[in-house]
Amino acid sequence: MTAFLMWLAGMFLSAFFSGSETGFYRVTRMRLALDALSGNWIARGLLWLTNNPALFVATTLIGNNLANYLTTLAIVLGVQQFFGGPQPTADVLAPIVLSPIVFVYGELLPKNLFYLAPNRLLRWGGPIFLFFTAIFAPVSGLLWVLARILQSMVGESPVLTRLRLARAELQRVLDEGHEIGILQPTQRQVAQAIFDVSAIPALRQGVSATKFSSVLPTSHRSDVLRTARRHRASLLLVVAESGHDVQGYVRVIDLHLRANDWQQCMRPILQLPHSTTVLEALVHMQTNQESLAEIVDKQGRSLSLVTVDRLETLLFEPSVRTRHK
Repeated sequence: MTAFLMWLAGMFLSAFFSGSETGFYRVTRMRLALDALSGNWIARGLLWLTNNPALFVATTLIGNNLANYLTTLAIVLGVQQFFGGPQPTADVLAPIVLSPIVFVYGELLPKNLFYLAPNRLLRWGGPIFLFFTAIFAPVSGLLWVLARILQSMVGESPVLTRLRLARAELQRVLDEGHEIGILQPTQRQVAQAIFDVSAIPALRQGVSATKFSSVLPTSHRSDVLRTARRHRASLLLVVAESGHDVQGYVRVIDLHLRANDWQQCMRPILQLPHSTTVLEALVHMQTNQESLAEIVDKQGRSLSLVTVDRLETLLFEPSVRTRHK
């Protein structure tokens, strides 16, 4: 009876850890994040494990080894109890005969179940996995330290790995949404464009201030409008009398909306660090409702100017985006 109970415990642990491993690779991180924000402590723990994959893998590895040990020991004890003593031949044949049962019910079936319903099953088994994570912490901690050492040797950043996993998962969610009709082709195209431009430096899209049409702050409103029409410009730089220092810019549409005192339409130029990406620049410019931004270096010196129209072109014109990859 003891051997049978030990065998059941080993089978349960094998099924649980094998299925949980598949479930963690299939679970939706966004769903975990939303549940964690709502106050679900199980989701918080699981989300923490997904952000520390080395610890999760170590816990799973220890759990599977423990399950295999219990299963094998239970089979050997059961054979000895059945025959009344050690039987070398039976001790060898029994694990071989029972291995298909262990494989189907301890590996294959739980992996398929967790593959089909990872979110539901992980919510059910989350407390158990977190319990074993705490129990195995002394041993899994050593494996975690070893993994960190290997990461430092190969130069693989856990943050970059986590970002790649998150991007792949979000891409899968978008593909599934497109397949079932939630996302329209245009929406999916914009989402894909965001992925493509997320790492492109905004500095690469910048142009020199000399490429922009400019006016003096003392210019008459009619002269400013004439300059805009002649150059077909939607915005104009406002430069000092010397012609070198840029004091700001003015949007032509604001000139048409304000009949008098066009200098009141002059806007300051938003400054962005040289490390800013296209996506970050778009967010800052849209948030501040600015059409023009200046890319500056660490000393605050101007490197180039970028317009929101030029950055948005990367999102909506695939041919332009392809040339800048």
